[in-house]
Amino acid sequence: MITRVTSTQLLTDSSRTLQAAMARLSTLQTQASTGLRISVPSDDPAGTGASIQVRGQQANNAQYQRNATDGLGWLSVTDSALTQATSTLQSFRNLVLQAANAGTMSATSRGAIVAQMQGLRDDLLSTANTRYNGRSVFAGTSDADAFSADGTWSGTAGATVERRIADDATITVDADGSAAFGSGTTSIFASLDSIISDVQNGTDVQPAIATLDQGIQSVLTVQAVNGSRYSQMQRAQNALGTQSDALTAQRSSIEDVDTVKALVDLQSQNVAYQAALQVTSKALPMSLLSFLD
Repeated sequence: MITRVTSTQLLTDSSRTLQAAMARLSTLQTQASTGLRISVPSDDPAGTGASIQVRGQQANNAQYQRNATDGLGWLSVTDSALTQATSTLQSFRNLVLQAANAGTMSATSRGAIVAQMQGLRDDLLSTANTRYNGRSVFAGTSDADAFSADGTWSGTAGATVERRIADDATITVDADGSAAFGSGTTSIFASLDSIISDVQNGTDVQPAIATLDQGIQSVLTVQAVNGSRYSQMQRAQNALGTQSDALTAQRSSIEDVDTVKALVDLQSQNVAYQAALQVTSKALPMSLLSFLD
């Protein structure tokens, strides 16, 4: 049995074919103009899923990079404060040596040394209360100053400030103020106050040099830990930068088109579409009789 094919059927089939060709041409035009292979999820559902996953990884990576930058700021400020603290204590030690080796000093001489010592003590307290972005770098999670005027530490043991630099990794960015400067009656501030009092009273301060040396060593020990964390944070930042580049390339391979190939495909599809138009117009000349079959 021979199936009768009418002009209307031919026109319908040709129209459907032309619409498909036009849709393909439109897709290629969008890809060529935007540089994207996926403009809407329907362009590539599987690719869209992969792209969403990569974009999520990029968002996490960007946050970790911000965390690392902030962490380096904390650690850098802390290192500068510890360096300043060491310098201040060294200067104070020199004054102790001067007072210890001066023999019988006049009240005026002792007063001059005491004034310098008090100034250095105040400088050290200010350094111990150093802040970064409004937060004390030696007080852990406390918002208060790390040390009160009498040298009492306001932090809480174990309550550290951390920055996450990976899904499963964090780095502590603050320093333990009690480890660096002690606290209360055992703090370096209490030792300085005792030395100042001894100088005022003419008491031999030679034995206090050992106490100062121990205090300086405590600051240096905390600084060494801080330096190790700084190096670790720098390595993490570099690794995150490398990972960011890799994720960008991965997302590009999923979402972006090969520009040269897209232009070639667009030209080819345009030629095919124009040819289909011409063939259809010649094969099915439009007239009122075409709709009377």
